[in-house]
Amino acid sequence: MANAERIKRIAKRVTERHLAGNKIIVVLSAMGDTTDELIKLTQQITNRPPEREMDMLLATGEQVSIALLAMAVDALGYPVVSLTGPQVGITTDDVHTKAKILNINEARLREELAQNRIIIVAGFQGCNTHNDITTLGRGGSDTTAVAIAAALEADVCEIYTDVDGVYTADPRIIPEAQKLKIISHDEMLELASLGALVLQPRSVEMAKQYGVTIHVRSIFNNNEGTLVQEEKDMEKEKVVSGVAHDLKVAKISLLDVPDRPGIASKLFQSLAAERINVDMIIQSTMRNERNDISFTICRDDLARALTVAEQVRDEVGAGGMAFGQDVAKVSIVGAGMITNPGVAATMFRALAEENINIEMISTSEIKVSCIIKAEEAVKAVQALHRVFELDRL
Repeated sequence: MANAERIKRIAKRVTERHLAGNKIIVVLSAMGDTTDELIKLTQQITNRPPEREMDMLLATGEQVSIALLAMAVDALGYPVVSLTGPQVGITTDDVHTKAKILNINEARLREELAQNRIIIVAGFQGCNTHNDITTLGRGGSDTTAVAIAAALEADVCEIYTDVDGVYTADPRIIPEAQKLKIISHDEMLELASLGALVLQPRSVEMAKQYGVTIHVRSIFNNNEGTLVQEEKDMEKEKVVSGVAHDLKVAKISLLDVPDRPGIASKLFQSLAAERINVDMIIQSTMRNERNDISFTICRDDLARALTVAEQVRDEVGAGGMAFGQDVAKVSIVGAGMITNPGVAATMFRALAEENINIEMISTSEIKVSCIIKAEEAVKAVQALHRVFELDRL
């Protein structure tokens, strides 16, 4: 949606799908850098804008997009209607700028589909029970699309991006990365949460919850992309399906924390109250009745997290605090890891052979993540992609 020419191209693609007999609902984001420009404009006005007013402002970007695409579809001679999130009936909670969808009243959508109209919906937005506009946070259009697909029990939710599917690693740093034909919801959720930018994690979580199949495709061609679907529908051909890396990571450590009940609860409840998501957590072995607590967060939240951590440090009598922004997270993901021992050992060996030091480790049934120095992230991804033979899919 960067310019008028691309809008016309999207309109042509949409009408072709409509002509093929499909009932079409299109969910759009704002044009190009519109959201970023609106945020910059806000910063020229105030450093502390009310979140309700931020939602009022940011929701306008999608409204411009849907109106322009509806005009382009109409110019091609097809029945079309554009609808904002509130007009669609998307109800959210009251958390401005990061709202969660609670319900979709699909009556309006079904009514417009019955009239054989192409529906253009503003992604990223809804309305709370107080009739205030809310937004869903960055990448919220993906979540809107999956939510609508779930509400209408759509055959598939196609999400168009600037890449033609999900790859075994970022093809910008691993030229031999392979496009995956199929990936499970669980694997995609891990990859999305670990730094793969193809899909927004909340959209994948919702797709898993409601059994929605997502087809990740490129807007620039008609190639088949990657299907994200229920694990029961697929074979685990590979132990590891992909390698992800995330450079937007920060690490905070509380040092010499008194070893008594309730301190970890106080720290992480305080962070949660500020809506700061914590990723990896490590508590060291007790020494002299004290230990260290380290955790990672998104780098964008570092300033707020440091304020919270400093307050907790002073309240509980911790000996000190340290933090770092020069770290990255590298991860391997694969549903086949559940039944194959030794995967983590292979990962650690590959990093050791590259002389890469591991600062933190986190595991689940289908992923292993390591915190390393940011400057070594690319080398780590290359080594892991090679050792697990992901170029031979």
